[in-house]
Amino acid sequence: MSTDAFAAAVGKGASLHNPRLSEALRTGLIFGTVEAITPVIGWAAGLAAAPFVQQWDHWIAFVLLLILGLRMIRAGFGAPEEEAEKPCRHSFWLLVITAIATSIDALAVGVGLAFINVNILTAALAIGLATMTMVTLGVMLGRAIGALIGKRAEILGGFVLIGVGSLILYEHTTASTVSAWVGL
Repeated sequence: MSTDAFAAAVGKGASLHNPRLSEALRTGLIFGTVEAITPVIGWAAGLAAAPFVQQWDHWIAFVLLLILGLRMIRAGFGAPEEEAEKPCRHSFWLLVITAIATSIDALAVGVGLAFINVNILTAALAIGLATMTMVTLGVMLGRAIGALIGKRAEILGGFVLIGVGSLILYEHTTASTVSAWVGL
C-alpha cells in the first residue's frame, strides 16, 4: 500500500527547494498517520461500507491525484521568478489531501481485515510505519531528482501524481474485468 504514497512523495520532494530531513520526516509522519487511520476506519465501517468504498475508491483517488498533479504541472510552467521561489515545505492540508488520495484503498483493506481475525491496531501501526518510512525516503529521493532536473521538478512531480492516480484506476478496472470474467 505504501508504493503509491512513495511515488507521490518523490514528486513532493522534487517540487520543494532543497527539502531537509525534518521536512521529509514531517511529510512521512503525515502520510503514515493517514495511512494508519484509513484501514481502521474501513475496519470499523465493516461490511456496510464495503460496496461503496470498493466501487468508488479508485475514482476518488484518481480525481484527487489528477487535480493535485495538474496544479503542480501548472505551477511548474509558471513564470521563472515563481520557479525560483520554490517552497521550502508543503502546507499541512496539501499533504493531508495527497495522503488521503493515496490511502483510500486502505479503507477497503480495513474492511477486509474486519472479516479475518487480525489485531487491527497492530496492522494499522505496521502499515503506518511502513508508509512513514517509504514517504520519508521518497521525499529525500525527490530532493535528489529535483536537483538534477532543476526547475521542471514540479512538472515531473505533477505527472507522477497523475500517473499514480491512473495506475490506481487501471489496476481497479483490470481487477474488475478479471472478476467479471471469472464470475461468468
